[in-house]
Amino acid sequence: MKILRCSLLVWLLNCVGLSVSAAAGDDPVAFSFATVGDCRHDPDAPDIIAQDRIWLQNTRVLARLLREIEAQKPHALFFNGDLIYGYSTNRSVLDRQYAYWRGMVAGLAERGVCVLPVPGNHEVQLKTKLPNGDVVKTAHEPSEVAWRENMGDLILDTNRWLAAHHAAPTAWSVEHAPRIGQDGVQTDQRQLSYSFDFVQLHFAVINTDAVGADSHAPVTWLAADLAAAKARGVKRQFVFGHKMAFTYHYSDKSKPKGFDVFPENQRAFWILMEQFHATYFCGHEHIYHSMQPTAKSGGRAWQVIVGAGGSPFEAAPGASANPNDRQYSWALVQVHNSGRVAMEVFGFDEHLGATHLLERIELSGPAKH
Repeated sequence: MKILRCSLLVWLLNCVGLSVSAAAGDDPVAFSFATVGDCRHDPDAPDIIAQDRIWLQNTRVLARLLREIEAQKPHALFFNGDLIYGYSTNRSVLDRQYAYWRGMVAGLAERGVCVLPVPGNHEVQLKTKLPNGDVVKTAHEPSEVAWRENMGDLILDTNRWLAAHHAAPTAWSVEHAPRIGQDGVQTDQRQLSYSFDFVQLHFAVINTDAVGADSHAPVTWLAADLAAAKARGVKRQFVFGHKMAFTYHYSDKSKPKGFDVFPENQRAFWILMEQFHATYFCGHEHIYHSMQPTAKSGGRAWQVIVGAGGSPFEAAPGASANPNDRQYSWALVQVHNSGRVAMEVFGFDEHLGATHLLERIELSGPAKH
């Protein structure tokens, strides 16, 4: 009788395995992307090595992230800003830092992963010291020009997409960007904010620090963009920016540092995320954190902060009770034919130990309270 029960258990487990495999086979992955941000180094970091002091890049961590992302074979990598240290009026310094980062990601791009950069505050802002000693950061038009001239060929190289994936993005135009005078924007935003469709999915990238609109989302432009994509019949919409809409308060000492500095803009932006069932990926905080900010009131949209790409950790040792808050990390997102969206977040610690799964989330699932 014992042997019979064991045989029955094995048979049941096999049936479950077969049904799961069949279900997965019936709903294959249509598109996958990785996303991460904030790999620039800090010149004042006590442990910075000589090489990284020149290029201001956390080379060891970024190189490992890129190797592991490549092994997962996503179609694209969205890099959510602060990929260089920047904060400079010296164009040769900016060009050198951009060139080093471009060299780091070139192999990934040549092996079929299309790289899509997102501007961050380190790329487009400058620091200004006020008479009272305070430091303010504001967007600077020459820095936006430097971004465009160093990164514009990636935004958007339809021939590269065609060669890598046998299909080209649609609904794409370099001219489709927030207009001067709209949402407080004062400068040309081409290739700083942009969008496109691919395999019935819509992707929008926003500059969260445009000249005249620091720490703001271009909500007027984005509302029209997402509405147009919905009218085209896309299955899912994804938005990428550098600064978050909702700061992750990993301790009671952390302060708002995203759109929440300007609550009206924050509310307008998140209404769009809920209205169009979009997911927002961002960086700025050097940490990983996922949340449904309005879940308690029935909201289902997700904000995913993936800003631990090599920059000094947001949380100092002992500042957070969550061990995942001090992990270098990235997200892998898989979109299935049905529209199901599954995200896995991987990471490794500051000692460069073994990579492990930090979290798995169904982004298309019910609200998480």
